[in-house]
Amino acid sequence: MLIAGFPAGAWGTNCYLVAPAAGEECVIIDPGHQAAQGVEEAIRKHRLKPVAVVLTHGHIDHVASVVPVCGAHDVPAWIHPADRFMMSDPEKALGRSIGMPLMGELTVGEPDDVRELADGAALELAGLDFSVAHAPGHTKGSVTFRMPGAADIPPVFFSGDLLFAGSIGRTDLPGGDMAEMLDSLARVCLPLDDSTVVLSGHGPQTTIGRERATNPYLRQVAAGPGAELDDAPRRGM
Repeated sequence: MLIAGFPAGAWGTNCYLVAPAAGEECVIIDPGHQAAQGVEEAIRKHRLKPVAVVLTHGHIDHVASVVPVCGAHDVPAWIHPADRFMMSDPEKALGRSIGMPLMGELTVGEPDDVRELADGAALELAGLDFSVAHAPGHTKGSVTFRMPGAADIPPVFFSGDLLFAGSIGRTDLPGGDMAEMLDSLARVCLPLDDSTVVLSGHGPQTTIGRERATNPYLRQVAAGPGAELDDAPRRGM
């Protein structure tokens, strides 16, 4: 399996291209701010053919390049219905203006073909299997994508802004909710095998085992109701 990832734009949002191997079809995950050029470079380098864009949530730092990327390759974009409005109205999603100079660089709107994700959905794209889990907390429509392991390849978990190395996504923007975040961590992350590789929306990769042992938020939900929450930082837009 081939996973080509790079941080893009003002927020350093991780964009991933996933394919069975070089020279084959691929899925693009979270083409955010200023990600289009990096996407095209990865496509040329690995001789890939995009078949879909899938989005972990609707914040502008994860969706800003959806229109040009989908348009260039005539592919659909998949997003949870609760976050779909953010593609056309990013400022409403943030509860404030993100700044006119920055907005002037963005192509705001939906691509021609938008399809909606549902909790528990199984997506078969580019010869790959993605299990979708609705994981609200950062936004109402946040989702994660899990790929099964095979032979000597561990499972892979695209966590978006739910889980980071040592942290979690912020919950203080419209649609954010700490109680929902903790529930999503318990329901979606804790059952995963320790060997699962976590590829998040920001920052370096990690594993579920490492986060289970060291991440204060995952440790809290693993400890159960009534456990005291460490005052650790949160990330994401």
